[in-house]
Amino acid sequence: MPASLDRTDRSILIGAGILVLILAIATSVLTPSRRGTRTGFPSSYSTSWDGAKAAYLLLNELGYDVHRWDRAPTELEGDPKNLVLILANPMQPATPEESIALRHFLERGGRIVATGDDVSEFLPGGQKFTEIDDAEGETQFPALLPSPLTAGAPEISMAPPIDWHPAKVDQIAVYGNKDTAAVVTYGVGKGTIVWWGSPSPLTNRGIQEPGNLALLLNSIGELKGKRILWDEYFHGARGDFWAYVGKTPLPWVFAQLAVVFVFVLVTYSRRYGTIRMPRKVSRLSPLEFVDTLGDLYTSAHAGSAAVRVAYRRLRFQLSRQLGLTANATVAELARVSSRTLGWEEQSLLGTLARADRNSRTLDVNDEEALEIVQDLHQYAARLDIRNAPEEKGQAE
Repeated sequence: MPASLDRTDRSILIGAGILVLILAIATSVLTPSRRGTRTGFPSSYSTSWDGAKAAYLLLNELGYDVHRWDRAPTELEGDPKNLVLILANPMQPATPEESIALRHFLERGGRIVATGDDVSEFLPGGQKFTEIDDAEGETQFPALLPSPLTAGAPEISMAPPIDWHPAKVDQIAVYGNKDTAAVVTYGVGKGTIVWWGSPSPLTNRGIQEPGNLALLLNSIGELKGKRILWDEYFHGARGDFWAYVGKTPLPWVFAQLAVVFVFVLVTYSRRYGTIRMPRKVSRLSPLEFVDTLGDLYTSAHAGSAAVRVAYRRLRFQLSRQLGLTANATVAELARVSSRTLGWEEQSLLGTLARADRNSRTLDVNDEEALEIVQDLHQYAARLDIRNAPEEKGQAE
């Protein structure tokens, strides 16, 4: 760590490092991971040896109505009896709503051709087993019984699943050997599931092996009136780009980068930002005394003191202006002011009487004290305005 960093900077960088480490651990824990050792990606877009673009294009050439499907199972449209959904090793998990939608699709007569071990989380009646890497070699599996699925394909080549033995009596193994099943079929409601232990028979490499193409066509069923949907939704393809990004670790990556950027920015700005002197309020401000005194009156609820100060000031000004003694009564002040200054006698008398009464007691409401002080200041301001022309004339 550079020696030029002060203690605060080092603390910020250490905190950023700890936070990034926590985010990295959370990313590794929360990111969906696949079980087993299979590395294939049988997408209809992929041209690699473990992709499935050749099978997709071949179905088109054979006249099948096949389409890529990049929407959720909840959006499956049309009569399920005329639909075939191919789930070739889904890479991302299904939500509970999506699993329910697949079940309803089957119960209403739909057909699903599924491959791999992860579809056990998608399909009703799914049984977990271990799927090995396609690159480790393939095994020839003979047909175990006569079935529409075995027509023209007495034997298929497939990367062997490990110890797959369906426990339910309605799940029929149509291909396999004494060690494991390879292809299993069973019904759900009015629909049918054809489940392969591995996607290798439909991959770009495996589709050319004897019996594998026939297995694919038999699994799909008759050509007439069938619409085939090759699922890419669970391979990460989404109609909305941001919905796809939300299913990947990218938001966590962006979050980590944002945290690092913020801490670097804070550290840099503290050392190299524009130096600005703090704003200082002059203690010689003419309003400082007024603000301080007002705060003291407010905190102490000393309304009577404020009334007393304003009342005595106005009495002094009126007595001086009118030539009265300092101990003149409020009635006398009001009467002479009305005659000499033209002020409303009753209004001034009421204000002076309220001020005199409240200046002598400690139990004064803050709102009432404020009202009285404002009235006294208004009379004082009127007196100051009246005296201003006289003072100006004297100066000239």
